[in-house]
Amino acid sequence: MKQRVLLVDDHQMFRDALRTLLERLSDLEVVAEAGDGDEALRLAELTQPDIVCMDIGMPGMNGVETTRRLIATHPSIKVIALSTFSERQYVLDMIEAGAAAYVTKAEASAELLRAIEAVQRDRNYLSPDVATLIAGAIASPDKTAPTTARLGARELQVLLLVARGYTSAQIADQMNIAPATVEVHRRNIMRKLDLHSVAELTRHVISRGLDRE
Repeated sequence: MKQRVLLVDDHQMFRDALRTLLERLSDLEVVAEAGDGDEALRLAELTQPDIVCMDIGMPGMNGVETTRRLIATHPSIKVIALSTFSERQYVLDMIEAGAAAYVTKAEASAELLRAIEAVQRDRNYLSPDVATLIAGAIASPDKTAPTTARLGARELQVLLLVARGYTSAQIADQMNIAPATVEVHRRNIMRKLDLHSVAELTRHVISRGLDRE
């Protein structure tokens, strides 16, 4: 069964580009397009999409508030944030509103497809430019961030990759370690940070970055 996708962006040209990109895939179907938040909520109710590609900077109701209202009424929908902004505050706002992924428009071709694949598997995803920004904040934690400071270098690397949506097998391959070792790192990270889900972990990664600004 095809995954139903709703595109939400106030620029018709960008929506056209996204539709062209997504319609190349046999397992996706673009069921509707919206140019603002109110229209997005109406069309989501009408078309029941599985995935919503959501612009943040729209006139009227912005993408953050639209996402918050959408998830409140349709918690099973996976929202992928699309934005020209990679600042941590925007990322945190969207994740806290319920978005499962964040992709900047500069990377919105291949990275959007990776984000869709991740959310289909119930994983979070941050595009590389966003993840790199966050990594700079958590790689050198200061004394005001004691929980992150308790993590070792390998644990910090695993933390970032998990937040980006990587599986244990993918992390193991990238770090050249055994999958079982990745699982040990993941359990230690969750225990040390008192976190209980990947979504909580992703929010923690982003918020640690915010603490440094």
